[in-house]
Amino acid sequence: MSRRDRTIGLLAITVSSLLWGTTGTAATFAPGISPLAIGAAALGVGGLLQAAISVPALRSARAALGANLRLVLLGAVAVAIYPLAFYSSMHLAGVAVGSVVSLASAPLASGLLERLVDRRPLSPWWMLAAGLGILGSILLCISKMQGPAADAASTMVGVGLGLIAGATYAVYSWVVHRLLNREIGRGAAMGSVFGLGGALLMPVLLLTGVPLIESTQAFSVAAYMALVPMFLGYLLFGYGLMRVSASTATTITLSEPAIATILAVLIVGEQLGLLGWIGLGVIALVLGILALAPTNTQIKGETEPAGLPRPKELVLQDALPEKSPERKI
Repeated sequence: MSRRDRTIGLLAITVSSLLWGTTGTAATFAPGISPLAIGAAALGVGGLLQAAISVPALRSARAALGANLRLVLLGAVAVAIYPLAFYSSMHLAGVAVGSVVSLASAPLASGLLERLVDRRPLSPWWMLAAGLGILGSILLCISKMQGPAADAASTMVGVGLGLIAGATYAVYSWVVHRLLNREIGRGAAMGSVFGLGGALLMPVLLLTGVPLIESTQAFSVAAYMALVPMFLGYLLFGYGLMRVSASTATTITLSEPAIATILAVLIVGEQLGLLGWIGLGVIALVLGILALAPTNTQIKGETEPAGLPRPKELVLQDALPEKSPERKI
C-alpha cells in the first residue's frame, strides 16, 4: 500500500474521531431539549441506519441470530441505555466531565466484564490503569464540585450516569464480540444489535422528541447527531480501516475525549480548575496505557488477544477483504 493511501486512511480516521468528539458540544445547541430526546434521536436513528445498510447480512444470518436471541437482546438493551446515560451525564456534569468519565470508564468496564464473565485474569497494566482512572475521576469531581451544593449534587449524579454509559458501552461491544466468535457475520452482528437497540429507543424518542420538530435549530442538532457523528463517522472509520491497521485506528480514536473537552472549554465556555486539568491528564494517561498494554493476561494456548476491541473497531471491519492482513478478528 502506498504512503498516499495510508495518509488518506489516517486522515479519514482522524476526521471520524473529530466528529465523534463534537456530540456533547452539539447537544448544547439545543438547550431546551431533553438529553433523553437527543440520545434517542442520535443512536436511535443512527442504529436503524446501521441496520438498513446490513439488511442482506441480516437475512443471511437469520437462523444464527435466532439461536443467539438472548445475547442479541442483551446487546440491544445496552445500546438503548448507552445514549440516554451518556447525554444525561453531560447534561448534569458538563460536557467535559460527562464525556471523559463515560469514554474512559468503558475500557475499564470491558476488562471487568472479561474477568467476571470470561474468567480472564487481569493484567498488572489494567490494574494500574484502573487505579489511575479512579484517581483522575475523583480529581475531576472535586474540581467540578467546588461550587454551589446543587452543582455538586448534579455532578455526582452525572458522574454516576457516565459510569453507566461506560458500562453499557462495554456490554454491547462484548456482545458483538461474542456473536463474532460464534461465526455470525460482522454486518449481521452489528446490524442486529444496533438496529434492535435503535428500535428500543423509538418509544423514548416519541415521548420526548416532540420539541425536536418544533424548532429548526433543535431539529438540525438531532439530524446532525444521527447523520454525521453516528452514520458518516462510522463510514469514514471503515474507509480508513481499509488502509491502516485496526490497532492504529483505535489508538487514533483515543483523541475523542480530548476533543470533547477542548470544545467544551472553547465553545460551551465550561471552566475547569487546576485539579480538573490534572484529572484530565491522568485519564489521558489511562487511555494511553489501555491502548498500548494488554487488558488481560494471555491465557496459555490462546491465539488471539484477550482484550475486547472497541465497538468502533468491531463495526466496520467487514469493509476489509476476508484475507486482509489488517483484520483483527
